[in-house]
Amino acid sequence: MAGTRDDLTLDLQASTPDVQLGLTRAGVTGVQKAIRIRHDGHEKTFAAEISCTVDLDPAQKGVHMSRFPELFGEAIDAVVIGEAFLVETLAQHIAAHIVERQGALRAEVRIEAQYPLERRTPVTELPTQEIAKLIGIAAASPDRVRRVVGVEAWGINACPCAQGLVRNSAAGRLLEAGFADDDIERILELVPLATHNQRGKGTLLVGTESQINAEHLVEIVEHSMSSPVYELLKRPDELFVVEHAHLQPRFVEDSVRFALKATIDRYPDLADGDFLFAQQLNLETIHRHDVLAERTGTVAELRAELAGRTAAPHTELRDWLSA
Repeated sequence: MAGTRDDLTLDLQASTPDVQLGLTRAGVTGVQKAIRIRHDGHEKTFAAEISCTVDLDPAQKGVHMSRFPELFGEAIDAVVIGEAFLVETLAQHIAAHIVERQGALRAEVRIEAQYPLERRTPVTELPTQEIAKLIGIAAASPDRVRRVVGVEAWGINACPCAQGLVRNSAAGRLLEAGFADDDIERILELVPLATHNQRGKGTLLVGTESQINAEHLVEIVEHSMSSPVYELLKRPDELFVVEHAHLQPRFVEDSVRFALKATIDRYPDLADGDFLFAQQLNLETIHRHDVLAERTGTVAELRAELAGRTAAPHTELRDWLSA
């Protein structure tokens, strides 16, 4: 009798649900794993979080949730222990493994790994370690796999709007103090003007079969903002970051646009059908809310707009992965 009860339990996920509606996603999130990634010719171990979902048929009650972590472990043991992969390649392998073992029509895997970057401070050149997030996404069906590589990195944005207000106010005070118009313009060009700062988190994803260097993507994200930030800053470094940021004020929307254009310029061989996603989240300082901007699209859509042609449709990530 116990065996029969176990069999019923095992088959329950394959039974017909009370409400027969297909689900866009069903799976597990937040599974913690140690993975190995090739970096500078060496293999390093990183802490990663893996999420995986499958499309669920209207006639299937559920998926075997407990099998996902088991399949993750099998994929990592079979592939990564023998040969380190890029994070997007590992996501692709796991997604294909899930489709095969679960009999799913489609599986989607997302891996996020904390990635240390060895840097030097901008003026004193002291060694410092910065942490970026590596992102690998893959969607697999029985006959096709698409994958995305991406990063998440931090910087600082100086608000252009508030800086414009400060500039106008300063110009008025200098004029009242007796300075000539030419002198006022010269002073305002030389002196960094105050504004409120926003620590920003930029995300950049590239969907392509071409090899993409994740550290290059981190550089693109950081330079799309007013200034990179550093864990370690001596006083000369702090002065550099503050002045640099205030001499290059940017809106949250500017950061998204700069990141996308820089990616297309950096990788001119990207195919028209490849995919880009850029998002910028700025943590406000003089408001209680935060601000967000993002853009998705194929490379062809973005190139068309950059060339001045009519605004193109914005292909979304899930649509591109499912195509």
